[in-house]
Amino acid sequence: MGMYIEGPARGKARMLLEQHGAVRLEGPADAWLALGEGHDVVCVVDNGPFEAAGVMTGPEELDAFSRPDDLRPKTWLRLPHGKARQLAGAPL
Repeated sequence: MGMYIEGPARGKARMLLEQHGAVRLEGPADAWLALGEGHDVVCVVDNGPFEAAGVMTGPEELDAFSRPDDLRPKTWLRLPHGKARQLAGAPL
């Protein structure tokens, strides 16, 4: 775990939707489907003063971000394969 997309402190989901072609998902169940279909999945977590846009690189990250006891607001997004890693500055 630990791959994140930089951006504004607030409004990361909007940035990804408007500037990078992200598609909003309904929640973790849709994220699992998107990941299985080969899409990149990003979970934008509202941490109060800032948001974190975590890239799901596999099932372990998706499990960690979708724990039912984590009540922070989250926005789940799908991006074309490789796009989230590119935005996070990781090698493809």
